[in-house]
Amino acid sequence: MNKTSSDTSGAAEKSGNSSISAKDRVEALCDLLNEYSHQYHVLDDPSVSDAEYDSLFIELQSLESQDSKLIRPDSPTQRVGAPPLEGFEQVTHEVAMLSLNNAFSFDELVDFDRRVRERLEYSEKKSVSYMAEPKLDGLAISLRYEHGVFVQGATRGDGKTGENVTENLRTISMIPLRLRTQKPPEVLEVRGEIFMDSQSFADVNKAQSDAGLKLFVNPRNAAAGTLRQLDSRKTAQRRLSIYVYSLGALHGSDAPLTHKETLDWLATLGFPINPEAKLCGGPKACYRYYEALLKRRQKLAYDIDGIVFKVNDLLEQKELGFISRAPRWAIAQKFPAEEATTQLIDIDFQVGRTGALTPVARLEPVFVGGVTVSNATLHNMDEIERKDVRPGDTVVVRRAGDVIPEVARPVLEQRKKGARKVVMPCQCPVCGSPVIRADIDVVARCSGGMVCDAQRREGIKHFASRRAMDVDGLGDKLVEQLFDAELITNAADLYALTLDPLAALPGLAKKSASNLLDSLQKSKVTTLARFIFSLGIREVGETSAASLAEHFGSLDVLMAADVEALLAVDDIGPVASASIRDFFGNDNNRQVVQQLIAYGVQFPIQEKVSVEPVLEGNTYVLTGTLSEMTRDEAKAKLQQLGAKVSGSVSKKTTAVFAGDSPGSKVTKAESLGVEVLDEAALINLIGPCH
Repeated sequence: MNKTSSDTSGAAEKSGNSSISAKDRVEALCDLLNEYSHQYHVLDDPSVSDAEYDSLFIELQSLESQDSKLIRPDSPTQRVGAPPLEGFEQVTHEVAMLSLNNAFSFDELVDFDRRVRERLEYSEKKSVSYMAEPKLDGLAISLRYEHGVFVQGATRGDGKTGENVTENLRTISMIPLRLRTQKPPEVLEVRGEIFMDSQSFADVNKAQSDAGLKLFVNPRNAAAGTLRQLDSRKTAQRRLSIYVYSLGALHGSDAPLTHKETLDWLATLGFPINPEAKLCGGPKACYRYYEALLKRRQKLAYDIDGIVFKVNDLLEQKELGFISRAPRWAIAQKFPAEEATTQLIDIDFQVGRTGALTPVARLEPVFVGGVTVSNATLHNMDEIERKDVRPGDTVVVRRAGDVIPEVARPVLEQRKKGARKVVMPCQCPVCGSPVIRADIDVVARCSGGMVCDAQRREGIKHFASRRAMDVDGLGDKLVEQLFDAELITNAADLYALTLDPLAALPGLAKKSASNLLDSLQKSKVTTLARFIFSLGIREVGETSAASLAEHFGSLDVLMAADVEALLAVDDIGPVASASIRDFFGNDNNRQVVQQLIAYGVQFPIQEKVSVEPVLEGNTYVLTGTLSEMTRDEAKAKLQQLGAKVSGSVSKKTTAVFAGDSPGSKVTKAESLGVEVLDEAALINLIGPCH
């Protein structure tokens, strides 16, 4: 435990007293060792040496091994792990685990505070009290206690359902297996963040390296991988930590009145609370806390990516309520994007589905924003020229959260003499066709069309994607395998695939190959709108494809339409109409379409259901993830009822329907005074989609 020694004569006397029964001795040892563990792991104030702790632990193990009935659920010996599980069970959270909206500037924090005060009807002079806590970069979990004993632990999952990781959580010494109270609630569910501190992460990666295994990219990945071990004995070998930050379900006890009182109460029950948590009055005090912790960020023993601010008064939290599964009473103030310098080795040009050439920076690998980055986007030639980035430069690479890494700027002081400017290739780097760039287009494109392997590969990936033909099991990697094995050259070839050649591909067993063929067969029956979208016609997205299908009603009529007829369609302008005409005017494209029809792709005409346009004149915005339907289904139902569905929020927006992790559209809606509704309100408006 620690090299500090302390008087444990009481324990020693008990050990030597033969009149004490084995049951009583086990009870005494469990209580004593749990107390020592709490002092060491939670209070960081050990009272006995490692040797003394180990001696008592061995004695407890010996007594329990002689009679398994003596083993208590909270015995320290139960933290060593259990035999491997076949898989994790699903757990439904009694109280949903919420996600948080983000702020990235002081102005956004002030705007959040303004919305809180307006809803609470605070005067201008009265400030809201917020609890500030570091936002750890780990995994959210839920711990459930019944009559004071830890019975179940689960991951956040989708907020409603998570994975049962109880056995793994038992191995974490900071988690109490029994609450430190004589009057525990009937049920207590707490939420916390599992993480791996910097030293433990270094130790784990050293062990991985010594064993010749792959290193973890960052502490969060290491913690996630450790917590999801099916063999909890492996979890026990790595040091995971936890800080608890809120209540979930609570039965048989009165809840505290404030968030600070909640944290204080949880601490008395034996839970570790982040010592950096602090009460702040108003947004200025919150931001001072944010700036102070940002300066000390690198000195902390664990990774954080921002600060969480929560309204302290729990009754006010209840009054403020939620936006879908995000609370109106809390916000995560994220730290700025992390930056690092490295060398730009070269700039390559990748060719996309529509022939667009995208410059990609090839970098000396550098660790930034939690991952090792070796490639970064440069967007387009205008961006390269604006930043004046050149091969051989020392460059600043920026990454924030899950955002694609980008080259922010060159370090001009370190530029080598003679560094050459980047020039757009005249010929496609894949097929050699001429590269063209229209005056109105910021993007340069390969003119090769379906002659270009890169465009064909990306076109097939798009064709099979969920929003297009929705071929389950056909991901990008498998498309590349099929293309490299010369089993396909275009989308139509997918429907000519057979079992044996598929099953012979590396990593694709006969069962998986058979499942893929079933998925392809199922995908043949689709809608005309999906089929048009799947063809990957430049300037034709899902909305335009739906408009074309609605207007022409037939693929043959669409293929024969001239520019004038195309311009008569809603959402189709001169650029899109020219692209559609060029696509169907290409003999190779027409041949692929005809092959698809010959292989049995069909789009039965769906009988229109007459629905009164009760929502006509209303404009809605959908954001976030819906749990009872997809956004596409919701959009179709709203449109069927006469409403317009927009991708952006404006003063003309009737309402915003927000699902899980809704993003900035909710913030904009609230700033414009546009009503924000949850999924329940959406279902109430349009009914279920299934």
